[in-house]
Amino acid sequence: MTSLSDLPLRANLVGKAPYGAPQDPVPVSLNVNENTHPLPEEVVADIAASLAEAVRGVNRYPDRDFQELREALARYLGRDLGDRRGDGRSLDASRLWAANGSNEVLQQILQAFGGPGRTLLSFTPTYSMYPLLADGTDTAWVPVPRPEGYALTPEFVAAELARHAPDIAILCGPNNPTGTALDLDTVAAAYDAFDGILVVDEAYHEFDAEHESAVVLLEGRPRLLVSRTMSKAFAFAGVRLGYLAADPAVVDALRLVRLPYHLSALTQAAAIAALRHADAMLATVADIRAQRDRLATALAEMGYLVHPSGANFLLVGGFADPTATFEALRARGILIRDLGIPGHLRLTAGTEAETTALIDALRVLGPGGVPAAPR
Repeated sequence: MTSLSDLPLRANLVGKAPYGAPQDPVPVSLNVNENTHPLPEEVVADIAASLAEAVRGVNRYPDRDFQELREALARYLGRDLGDRRGDGRSLDASRLWAANGSNEVLQQILQAFGGPGRTLLSFTPTYSMYPLLADGTDTAWVPVPRPEGYALTPEFVAAELARHAPDIAILCGPNNPTGTALDLDTVAAAYDAFDGILVVDEAYHEFDAEHESAVVLLEGRPRLLVSRTMSKAFAFAGVRLGYLAADPAVVDALRLVRLPYHLSALTQAAAIAALRHADAMLATVADIRAQRDRLATALAEMGYLVHPSGANFLLVGGFADPTATFEALRARGILIRDLGIPGHLRLTAGTEAETTALIDALRVLGPGGVPAAPR
């Protein structure tokens, strides 16, 4: 049997491991930050009808530039410009791009602007796919540790970007896995501090009720790219639709590296239908925030360190043996995420019943989350 070491793998991939969150058919799966609430039935019906119509034409290639979808995404994101600021501004579809999940959007950015001899910088701990995407595009990875408490300030970010002068930098806000919010002042300072591409990854933005989207900063900043996804708040993870708002020239650059017809007709139809029901799709966000806050309160009462979060998950410290807690919860049918951060685990807020099951299980485990030894 041939093994990986027998193959002529690229040197920078030798010894690396693929992305791999555990996938177990457990009753309570809270480890990949999904929206665990089901889609509204009226939305399911409309999406199903749209898919049935799209199937009739799948003997032909789909719209290569998915213009209708980009227009729908522009209308949705335009709410951050008009509704938040009340000035009636809109977002033109020429500024929108989409791909199979925000991971593919980020990969296309690295294909266009990274590569051999170029660097990608982000502030760690952060999304574990960033270094993997850097490896896959032969882009050097530059991790910069976050300050204590994980929050980024304009001064800290500007100093590090000026010092390292990367070709690409990613700011994740709210940050995965810490949940830390991102201020627009920090984004603006980051943009001014270096000459490379600045990506703001807003995968969890809809869960953050306190901070504006970086889309309000796009005008006059051609190197600023704002990445979003329908996988989280939209409860659309299985469809795989991520998107980007940026200068039209950036969109032209991504066209150079995308695969032909990379978004299927079915993906386009499902996403357009979902966006028609944006308010219904996002109706669970308030409940998820409430479950997150309920989980945070319960964990604090148990003596754990709960880091502030603007996302649908919490980074929690105070576990005596995170791996033992992870396995003990897994044995009880609850899957969370052990990211290797000493003393910490990441816990996603689910439905009321799922969140209750997690709280109850942690109470049973006792102080430090360590199962009691059998007598």
